[in-house]
Amino acid sequence: MSNDKYGVLLYYKFASIPDLNSLFSFYNSNCNSLGLVGRVRLSPNGVNVTVGGLLSALEKHIEAVKSNSLFEGTDFKLASSHHPLNDKVAAECGFTSLSIRVVKELVTFSSHPLLKPPEVFNAGRHLSASEFHSVLQSAGQLMNNGSSTDDKHLVLLDARNLYETRIGKFHAPSVETLDPGIRQYSDLPSWIDDNSEQLRGKHVLMYCTGGIRCEMASAYIRSKGAGFENVFQLYGGIQRYLEQFPDGGFFRGKNFVFDHRISVGSSDTGIMGACLICGSSYDNYSSRCRCTHCRMLVLICDSCQIKSNAYVCELCQKHRLDIGSISSVEDSELPIVLDENDLKSVCSDSIISSQLPSRNGFAPPRKLRILCLHGFRQNASSFKGRSASLAKKLKSVAELVFIDAPHELPFIYQSCTEVNNSCAPSSRQHAPPPENCKRKYAWLVAPDFGGEVEADWKIANQPFDPLQYQGQTDGFDVSLTYLKKLFSEQGPFDGILGFSQGAAMAALLGAQRDKLKGEIDFRFVILCSGFALPLADFGRNPINCPSLHIFGSYPGKDKQITSHTSKYLASRFEDGCSVVIEHEFGHIIPTRSPYIDNIKDFLKRFL
Repeated sequence: MSNDKYGVLLYYKFASIPDLNSLFSFYNSNCNSLGLVGRVRLSPNGVNVTVGGLLSALEKHIEAVKSNSLFEGTDFKLASSHHPLNDKVAAECGFTSLSIRVVKELVTFSSHPLLKPPEVFNAGRHLSASEFHSVLQSAGQLMNNGSSTDDKHLVLLDARNLYETRIGKFHAPSVETLDPGIRQYSDLPSWIDDNSEQLRGKHVLMYCTGGIRCEMASAYIRSKGAGFENVFQLYGGIQRYLEQFPDGGFFRGKNFVFDHRISVGSSDTGIMGACLICGSSYDNYSSRCRCTHCRMLVLICDSCQIKSNAYVCELCQKHRLDIGSISSVEDSELPIVLDENDLKSVCSDSIISSQLPSRNGFAPPRKLRILCLHGFRQNASSFKGRSASLAKKLKSVAELVFIDAPHELPFIYQSCTEVNNSCAPSSRQHAPPPENCKRKYAWLVAPDFGGEVEADWKIANQPFDPLQYQGQTDGFDVSLTYLKKLFSEQGPFDGILGFSQGAAMAALLGAQRDKLKGEIDFRFVILCSGFALPLADFGRNPINCPSLHIFGSYPGKDKQITSHTSKYLASRFEDGCSVVIEHEFGHIIPTRSPYIDNIKDFLKRFL
């Protein structure tokens, strides 16, 4: 029986891989022959590995990998540890078998591939553990050609998820620390976008568990241009820092890791975490308690676990989600595999199981809530009826919520003789019957709109103008105030879907997304047969909001909104921030394949 110790090995390498099949064969043969378990992720741009086994086997694996010139300069993080004792943790972390997969990207930096991925070669400058410590110690001295900077120009940015930072993080008394408080790493780009002014002109020190998340995130910050050049990252992550400073140095608490060890601490035994329920000191994730809604890990002490096993994390509480009638959860029954965020591969790997508990044990994943804005002279009821097929086909991923616009319109009809001489003579001079007098609404109205509404139908004073939508430019402030109240009372909503004039309204909201944060929060817009209005919000600056544009192709059959009009609206959104679906139909939202499949693909990026 071998007395060899057990260990864990972590490493990653960004490099162009000329032959993925050959590399896959190497890892499959080498790891299996050495009895290694864990995760190996291969992509055209590099590798990402977390494996466990006997230390002697791990050392042999390192020697074999080093023989390949592709891995020159790779930082191999090898640590001794106990054998996996907690079967649940071992299964979740993938330490019961070997998983080798070819993926599109090593790190899922965005939950939807709308942003141009940052170039890793533009990542921030690496600081060794001792250099990083020295910067924090002097709280103002940067190893940037020996120059110094004011303390206020130095910020410390944690690139990890909220549940990781809850049990440990860096703390330097005279350095501002930014904790994004994100659920998953793919939420970080949005946080950076929303908080860029806190980073502009600063010297940004970043850190994460093992380093790979900082590679992508620091490159993304630097890609923003002037004012974002001075980005630095802790080389080797917290793990290398704790090896260099076993007493913890400036790091307080424990380092969350994505293998069976769960967390790694220093000689300082202080507990930084706290139970979500009672607030007592607690930092043990071995029970794998999770949020009932989003499945994020939460800290629940032993006493509180006995009392209940349904919990709501900080982020879901913030967004006003509660447990309601949801019954208990047995995490041991959930087939969850938690990929290390430092080892993310593709979107399907990066999302922890989204199954929610129900009375019989399981329920479908949480759906996206999408607020639907109807077109001009429509109402919620008519738009819901026209969108019944769309709602049915999206029922597994989204809930559509329909509302009336705030501007009520008068009852107007056109004399059939003025429009189409082929219509029946009996219908040429008569208003629609009274039972058809259903209220009609608008988000935007013409400047001469008086706002007075009568119950009787009136004949339009002029023929239908196909370009009338271009003159409906008033009433935005009223609609905005109305939507703020609605979001407060009926929110939250993940996205906004607009049709025709509703799409124009949704586009205006997308243009003001940053300004509206806290009052109207949403993650994306879907603009169907949309158009841009000549208002200030559609000025020179591109709109930074994930968007899906659905409209008829040229020449198409949409008589109301032409193809080039909707194309122009799509062009107002940032490059890489918009997806376009063109169809051969008229003024509708198509629900047949492949269009409905493309719509689902867009929405699934936000689940």
